Amino acid sequence: MDTSLSDELLQSPTDEQFPNLERLPSSYNPLHSFELAKGDRKQYQQQYGDMYFLRLAKLKPAVEEIAAPAWEDFQIAGERVRHVDRVLDVRQGELCWVAGTVYMEMPLKPNILDDISKDHWIAAPPPREKYISPTGQDQIMLEDESGRLRLVGTPLHINMLVTGCIIAVMGTENANGDFEVVDLKVPDLPRQPQRWERDESLAMMVSEDNESKTKSQEEHERGGKIAIISGLGVSGDDGDFLKLDLLMEYLLGEACGTSTQQEVAKISRLIIAGNSISEGNPLRSDDQLADAKKASKKYGYDASAYNPVPTAHLDEFLATLLPSIPITLLPGESDPANVSLPQQPIHPAMFPRARNYSALPDSSEPGWFDSVTNPWEGDIDGWRLLGNGGQPIDDVFKYVEGDGRLEMIENLLRWRCNAPTAPDTLWCYPFQDKDQFVTEECPHVFFVGSQPCFETTVIEGTAGQSVRLIALPKFKETGEVVLLDTDTLEVELVKFDVFNDP
Repeated sequence: MDTSLSDELLQSPTDEQFPNLERLPSSYNPLHSFELAKGDRKQYQQQYGDMYFLRLAKLKPAVEEIAAPAWEDFQIAGERVRHVDRVLDVRQGELCWVAGTVYMEMPLKPNILDDISKDHWIAAPPPREKYISPTGQDQIMLEDESGRLRLVGTPLHINMLVTGCIIAVMGTENANGDFEVVDLKVPDLPRQPQRWERDESLAMMVSEDNESKTKSQEEHERGGKIAIISGLGVSGDDGDFLKLDLLMEYLLGEACGTSTQQEVAKISRLIIAGNSISEGNPLRSDDQLADAKKASKKYGYDASAYNPVPTAHLDEFLATLLPSIPITLLPGESDPANVSLPQQPIHPAMFPRARNYSALPDSSEPGWFDSVTNPWEGDIDGWRLLGNGGQPIDDVFKYVEGDGRLEMIENLLRWRCNAPTAPDTLWCYPFQDKDQFVTEECPHVFFVGSQPCFETTVIEGTAGQSVRLIALPKFKETGEVVLLDTDTLEVELVKFDVFNDP
């Protein structure tokens, strides 16, 4: 057979025997860090103020552990810096350092009056791209349970800060009552687990058999690739189908030659990071809702209020892929899930075909189709992965100057908080016992969905941590899919595009 034609789709019949390709399996061990209580146990009557105290209580020891040795011998004009426990213990003219929660006083941030104006249908201002005041009226505060202190100084302009992050600042209070910052510290990256650490610890709990350990180690040597995608934006329009069909045929190995099929067979899992459904129609006014109720059908549903086509097409897309590849689905801002973070899994009733591959209700093992929370974390092939649908980064973007999304993603890890601006400007659940947004362990891979373009880098921590950061573009706009190699954590980009005839 002519080797030059080996990768072409249209060939004459041949007697050559082709091997049956099998997709590489993957070890999948999700965590349930962001799941909320169900039923009556989930309450929204409590106050949000407790979240800041919980976050400060958790992260204050971490940032003090970094600041104390760094500033231990620091002196200015013979005066040695000292540590104070509370913000109100700061004394004018005295060199000291203190830890607390950052609060950004920004006049352009949204407030409750905007929500009231929407209720009464007064023309509300359009959403702002940035909260930064052009006239310099923004102020940075440091607060704890005792009070609040206004911060000034050059380090505040060098370091990225947003409401809700925990920092330690060193400096002195001036005659105006402002705290002039000389230096500041953040909690930085937490401890990073070793690869396979959690899987092996679970295996040790199940069995102490030495043969089982050896077999597990041999399985660990096999590594494949993880396909990560975001922003499918299924709307049900005819224009959506072609790109999705190309993606589907690629993942199934139907639209490529033998060499590419061998590479596709290494893709062991697909992760969809939010915004699988396109934006819905805007909310209708009270008068429109009243008219709709009068004209509503007695039986069936009102097609003007709900369009089932996007969800049905997404279900068909998932159900076609699932016999061949396992899928992890995160909800996003435009998906049919709760708006407040952490978003809970999309209800399986939305996927009448794909849900057949889900785990049973009482099963402790994940299913072939795993609808998860946003944010989400879990172990795949021994690596700890953490990701979200993009809302925390989009909100941080409004607080800071510049457009560097990778820097924002990095700071989320160094602040040890998945959603620092919640609940100030990002809707979230009012936690009472524990702030689930606090990052307990450093991931090996941190991906963020629905970003303007694809970007990636590797950051390192002081204790040897190494994290691959990935900003995922919107597939509907770019046609791009990210492939993560589970052996090296290197990434590659696959692009699908439709060329129209001139």
